[in-house]
Formats: sequence, C-alpha cells, structure tokens
Amino acid sequence: MKRRLSGIFLCVCLAGLLDSQTVSAEDQPATAGTVERGFQSIFNGKDLTGWEGNFKLWKVRDGMIVGNSPGIRQNEFLATKKQYGDFELRLEFKLHEGEGNSGVQFRTRRVPESSEVEGYQADIGENYWGCLYDEHRRRKVLAQAGPKLKDVLKKDDWNEYVIRAQGNHILLKINSVTTVDYHEEDPQIARSGIIAIQVHSGPPLRVDFRKLRIRELNKKN
Repeated sequence: MKRRLSGIFLCVCLAGLLDSQTVSAEDQPATAGTVERGFQSIFNGKDLTGWEGNFKLWKVRDGMIVGNSPGIRQNEFLATKKQYGDFELRLEFKLHEGEGNSGVQFRTRRVPESSEVEGYQADIGENYWGCLYDEHRRRKVLAQAGPKLKDVLKKDDWNEYVIRAQGNHILLKINSVTTVDYHEEDPQIARSGIIAIQVHSGPPLRVDFRKLRIRELNKKN
C-alpha cells in the first residue's frame, strides 16, 4: 500500500512541475526564434534573406544585423524586399559609443540610381534620438522627441524602438516612452513602402539591430 501511495504522490508532483513550467506563446519573450502573437520576424537571425543593400557594409553576426561603416560619402540602407502599409514594427538597436547617426526607414522607396531612399525615418543619434525625420523628401524633422526620452535612453546600449503607422497616424516609442505622436496632413505622402535601416554618411560608425518583428494592421487593430 505504501508503494502505491508513493507512486501516486510522485505522479502528482511531476504533473504539477510540468504544468508550472508550461508558458504560452503569448508570454514568451521575443528572441531570434520566438515572437509575440500576431507578429512575424523580418530577420531570421542567420542571414539577410529578404533584404537587399550593400552587403560590404551590412553583415549578420551573433543574431544581429551589423552596419559597420569605415566612413562613407553617402547614406547607405539595408532594405526589405517586401513593402508594408499599416503596421507595428518592434526592434532593438545599439549605436556603439552613442556616436554617429542611423535610423529606421518606413513607408519608404529607393531613389533610382542612388544609394539613397526617401520616406519617413525613426531617427537614431545625438540631437535626433526618437525624432521623426523625412529622409530625402522634405528633408526636415517632422516631429521632435519629448523631454522624457532622456530618462530612459541608453546611448551606448540596447534600446527598443516601436514604430506604428496606421493611416495618417504615426507613433514612435523608445523603451516604452512615446517620443512622437504625429498625424500626416499631406494626403499625397505615400502610406506604404519598404522598411530600411541606415548607416549615415560621414565618420566611421557601427550600429546593430536585432529582434526585428512586425505586425501588419487592418482597420480593426
């Protein structure tokens, strides 16, 4: 009888242990292999499948996309082959030593016969952290980041960018702090395009990106 009770007790304990270790896909942290429900990775962590650009400057290393510039004359961009309209994009970035300039392009297009692109940019770099810039089109900052960003920004470490574009509404967040809440008033501005990441012209710089994932939106999202 004692052996039988011991066996039952052991089975119950094991079942409880397994149940306590079961985590739903929603609760899993985003890594190179897992993403939040509704999101899809746009970088597989191994190579640049689905991307195009100057592969002399852009490499994959340790699950990251690394933009390593020796110093260049023109901006260079690594871009998705797919275009996106309404979406929420989440990613992490690190600008080494907090120096140089980079950014994340969206609703963007390639400029013919050039390394340039034109479209919205979620900016990265001193004096531009968290701003919304219009790259190569209106060529100006459309919205400045608010003062709360300085309390959460890690200039030489990993930060999370959230970029949400739906209709004429654009929302940018860094480390959960809203930096831009912008409504586009020009109906002629494109509402779809490629996503791209930048190494800026000028002195040498290195910028890393990881955990790039996207959720395409519809009118109900």
